[in-house]
Parts: sequence; structure tokens; C-alpha cells
Amino acid sequence: MDQISHSKLSDVILDECSSNKVSLETELSETLYNKMKDFVLSNPTWDQYKLINSALATFLVQNGCTDENVSEIYLNQLFTPSKSF
Repeated sequence: MDQISHSKLSDVILDECSSNKVSLETELSETLYNKMKDFVLSNPTWDQYKLINSALATFLVQNGCTDENVSEIYLNQLFTPSKSF
């Protein structure tokens, strides 16, 4: 979790299904940062990159995105078991 700086998230892979990668830097509220950190620490199969990919894919699909790569990320995370936080 050291890779996540307080209130910033950098080097997020937006499309884990292809070789094209884009880095993203954004500010997060302290609450979101702490909840993301807690989730990642308590779920060893997840990391901050997978969490952000999942969140973005879910948002995009729920808002009408029909891209196959985004749908694949969304569907993969639906069927990945994890504890809820």
C-alpha cells in the first residue's frame, strides 16, 4: 500500500486487458483513500490498480459504455470473490 500517496493515486492502469496503458493522477478525499487502503490491506487478491480498474469499469458500464474491453473488466470483477469492507 506504500505505492499510494496520501490524497493521490498515480500510475493507474486503465485497461488491464491490453498492452496500452495510461497513467492517471488524481486527488482523493481522505475518506475514499482510507477505505480503499483498508479494503486492499484486508483483501490480498486486490491492489489499488485492480480496485480503480473495477470502479471505473463499473461506473462506465452502468452509464452506458458498451466497449468490449470495459465490459470484460466489469464482468471479471463481478465473479471475483472478495470480502466486503
